Amino acid sequence: MTLIPAWQKDDALLADIRRSASETRGFRLWWLGQSGFLLQWQGKHVLFDPYLSDSLTAKYANTDKPHVRLSERVIDPARLDMIDIVTSSHNHTDHLDGETLRPLRRANPRLQFLIPEANRTFVSERTQWAPDFPLGISDGQRVEMEGFVFEGVPAAHNTIERDENGHAKYLGLVVSCGSYRVYHSGDTLWYEGMIETLRPFGVDVALLPINGNRPERGVAGNLNYEEAARLGKAIGARLTIPHHYHLFAFNTEDPQNFARAARQQGIAYRVLAHGEKLPVGMEG
Repeated sequence: MTLIPAWQKDDALLADIRRSASETRGFRLWWLGQSGFLLQWQGKHVLFDPYLSDSLTAKYANTDKPHVRLSERVIDPARLDMIDIVTSSHNHTDHLDGETLRPLRRANPRLQFLIPEANRTFVSERTQWAPDFPLGISDGQRVEMEGFVFEGVPAAHNTIERDENGHAKYLGLVVSCGSYRVYHSGDTLWYEGMIETLRPFGVDVALLPINGNRPERGVAGNLNYEEAARLGKAIGARLTIPHHYHLFAFNTEDPQNFARAARQQGIAYRVLAHGEKLPVGMEG
């Protein structure tokens, strides 16, 4: 099977990231596959939900749910030595991958790790790191790290679940970098109150899943492409970018369906290829 080629990868991707690091206007986003995005602002780097290994393909080989990879991996995580903050929105391996996170921390000894507070024990077991290493956040909470401000919002995957202390197990994050706000959804369905929660943030860029909710896949679901387009419009996002597709053959979607739905909704959108950069606010 021929893999979908990356827009850029390995040396070319690293050179692009490093070349942009001194830029002081706006911010940059690179899509690294699935729900993984790299955000660069003022020389700092936030890595959202990275999955940069083949751990799931190996885990489910020779089972009734093979995770056949569709796209090239853009980079070995051990080469990303500029990361300041890495996040995990929930405990599923494509959002919390020990084989990605451990090399990242070795490459970035001062790395900070932001997780849902509800998942602290599980995260420690998965990563083999001390339980007090990550910084926890829940919905309605606000954390400042390296000049970025992170605000937790609920995610429903498939429902909004909480631990015994009321902390959400699935989270989205609204990240402020200067005057810009980026919403990383994590994995989520549409839930009651979602628009009212997100619209006041004045989101500039919304990163939303489009692979949908199909019980026959045997995994928790997400927004479908039409819902993602409607949500981008409903919350007033200035730009909507789809994610969570073209990684595994059993759980994907055609991004051109999202593009068509976005045009029907009359919203600004961008479909990125793996490793592709999106500059935002570069006009100054």
